[in-house]
Amino acid sequence: MKALIKSGPRPGLSLVEKPIPELTADGVRVQVMATSICGTDLHIYNWDAWAASKVTTPLTVGHEFCGEVLEVGPKVTRFQPGDLVAAESHVFCDKCRPCRTGQRHICENEQIIGVQRDGAFAEQIVMPERCVWRTPSTLPPEIATLQEPLGNSVHVALADEVSRRHVLITGCGPTGLFAVAIAKTCGAASVTAVDVQDYRLSLAKRLGADHTLDPMKCDLVPMVQELTDGRGADVVLEMSGNDKAIEDGLRCLSRGGDYRFFGVPSDRISIDVARDIIFKGARVQGILGRKVWDTWHDTARLLEAGLDISPIITHKLPLEEYETAFDLIQRGECGKIILYPGGVPE
Repeated sequence: MKALIKSGPRPGLSLVEKPIPELTADGVRVQVMATSICGTDLHIYNWDAWAASKVTTPLTVGHEFCGEVLEVGPKVTRFQPGDLVAAESHVFCDKCRPCRTGQRHICENEQIIGVQRDGAFAEQIVMPERCVWRTPSTLPPEIATLQEPLGNSVHVALADEVSRRHVLITGCGPTGLFAVAIAKTCGAASVTAVDVQDYRLSLAKRLGADHTLDPMKCDLVPMVQELTDGRGADVVLEMSGNDKAIEDGLRCLSRGGDYRFFGVPSDRISIDVARDIIFKGARVQGILGRKVWDTWHDTARLLEAGLDISPIITHKLPLEEYETAFDLIQRGECGKIILYPGGVPE
C-alpha cells in the first residue's frame, strides 16, 4: 500500500510502498478515504526538537482520518465491514488510573497514531476497536476526517463557559479557526481572533470573528481593552504555542479571567506569573486532546446543530502532492488541507 513515512531523523517525508498492517484480534482495518494535516505533522515534517523527542523512525505519519471498515478481528463486536468510521488518535490503555477514572485523554500509557505508532497517511490503517468512532453516512469525508481536530477545539472552547463572554483566540491555525466558529455558535459576547497572517485572519472573519487583530500592526493590549469595554478578555484560548502570543494573551486577560492553553510551545517559555495570573485571580488550564468519548459526542451534536467548518477547508490534494501541502502550510497560505490516498474524488 502507499504510505507517507518519516524514514529517518531529518526534515521531510517519503512516499513509499509498504505492506498492509497486520489485523489484530481487537483490530478494525480501515480503508482511508480522507486524511488531514495537523500542526503535529508539521513538527514531524520539519523534525524540530519536539519531534525528535517523541518519534522513532521509520514511522507512517498522520492521525486525522476517516474511512470505511474493510475487515475486523475476531474479538470485535461493534463494527463490521462497510461501516464508516473515524478514530480517537490517542490510543489509550483502559487500564491505568486516569483511564479508569474517566480521563482516557490523559492516559499514562497512551500511544498517538502517527507519533508513537503507525498513522493514517496511508491507504489502510488498523485501529483497536476501543478507539474507533462510528461516523454518519451523511457526513462528507472532508468533514468526517476533521472530527478529531475539531474535537480539540470543542474541548478547549467548552472546558468552561464562553457564552456572554468576550473571547480572545490567539493563533488562527486550524484549531484556532475551529475555536472561532465554536465560540460564535455557543453565544460568545464577542470573538477576537489574533494572528500575524492576513490569510488566516480573513478565514477567521469568514467563520464569524467579530474582530481580527495582527499584533505586528497594533498594540494588542490596549486594543483588546477598547474592544471589551475596558476590562480585557474574559476568556483567552491560546491555540498557537508561540511565546509572544502566550505573553500577549495573558496580558489581555481580564481580572478573574479564564486562560486555556492548547498550543504547544517548541521550548520553555517565560511568563510573569505574579502580574498576569496571581494578581488577576486568573484561572489557567492546560487542555490535551479530546475527552473520550464526551468531546466526540459534543462535536457530533455541534455538527448536527449546523456548525459550519467548511470555510476552513482550503485545499484538497492527492496524497502524492504532500510536498505542495506542507509548503502551503509553512507559508501560512492555507486553512485545513485534506489528503486523499485514493485520489481526490470528483
